[in-house]
Amino acid sequence: MARKIAFINYKGGVGKTSLIVNTAACLAKMGNRVLLIDLDTQSNASIWLMRLERWNKVNETGEGAVYSIFDPGKQTLADCIVQDVVESKDGEKLLPGLDLLPTTFNLVDLESEYKGDPQRPHYLIFHEQLQAIEANYDYIVFDCPPNILRASQLGIFSANEVYVPSNPDALSLIGFTLLVEKLLMFNARSASFRKPGMGVPAQVEGIIFNSIKQGVDIEVPKMRMQLRLNQYRKAKRVSQRARILDTQVRDATVVRRAVTLGLPVIFVSQTADEGDNVSADYINLAAEIHKNALADASVA
Repeated sequence: MARKIAFINYKGGVGKTSLIVNTAACLAKMGNRVLLIDLDTQSNASIWLMRLERWNKVNETGEGAVYSIFDPGKQTLADCIVQDVVESKDGEKLLPGLDLLPTTFNLVDLESEYKGDPQRPHYLIFHEQLQAIEANYDYIVFDCPPNILRASQLGIFSANEVYVPSNPDALSLIGFTLLVEKLLMFNARSASFRKPGMGVPAQVEGIIFNSIKQGVDIEVPKMRMQLRLNQYRKAKRVSQRARILDTQVRDATVVRRAVTLGLPVIFVSQTADEGDNVSADYINLAAEIHKNALADASVA
């Protein structure tokens, strides 16, 4: 069964999309089959990996984006997958194994325009379609917006794990606290729709310190986050394995350059004092997440 991981924090601006795009790319580079599902209405991951020329075609028609499975409802998730999404400007496939389920701005209509059937909520429809394709992947990762409204619920209901990108600041701690409360509330509301074989409801497995600027001391924010995490573990509000990951991702201008080029950082020319460092961070993070998966599998 594919490892299904949602990346989310209630605080925005933590570098979530850069983290998930580059981690997914590194997981694929390691030989895993990875599906990145963009559920953020800003569409940043989709625009990054498809570049504007390809993404615009999807945005103009709405066909081939996540929301098309709801309205007009003629497509399935399988129809929307962009296989081996990372391409050179000449169309050469650069990273076999990394697929994308793109989104466009119209995903925001899921929040208010889409009515649906209360007996078949949006997240159940999404999950059933995801089941039809998940055997094709080792990892399915969800880029969720900083809330647990309808778009995020698509990923949260299907995921079993949550990783929380955080910055070394007080707002990230507040965002993590709010996330845990809202996550538990959604899991309780959606429990009646869960079926055997889905695994445990999504729970926080890890916190990742991201976009750390040079010279910033993160020990005090890290200590505060650890104390809160310990409280939640003791209260069984997060996974008993939940921890702050060892890998910390540095801030680097090469990440912004990678966005402009429409490539993950590992494909962008880098200087020894900047890009190589952040590339190593993403590679190490992917390896740590993969190691966690192997450890959990051995326990199971």
